[in-house]
Amino acid sequence: MGTLYYGDAGTPIDIDDRALAHLKIAITTKLRRNESFMLSWRHVDTPTPGRSSLWLHPAIPLRFVFEAPIAPQLDREWIEDLMRGANSGGGIVLDLERAAGAPPSGPEPARAA
Repeated sequence: MGTLYYGDAGTPIDIDDRALAHLKIAITTKLRRNESFMLSWRHVDTPTPGRSSLWLHPAIPLRFVFEAPIAPQLDREWIEDLMRGANSGGGIVLDLERAAGAPPSGPEPARAA
């Protein structure tokens, strides 16, 4: 399980290493271009159901910490899907089923984040 630290938020965000590696590529690409965007996800396996969203901005410190010492193999299609989301009005909606290694079930329907 990897961890995303964003700004001075007191609570780090735990994300599967594989998902975090893919997010890292999409997030750093957008921020390198000085572009802000939204990142959203549903809470899974937590005592508090719901969802969260972050507005990612180039001026806010960001750190990716991976549990595994070796980077996972990246899925180019998944990175392209994340980039399409980042470039849309709704931003990236992290699909935790895909993060767990389940095959994608086709395009996700648009939904409010």
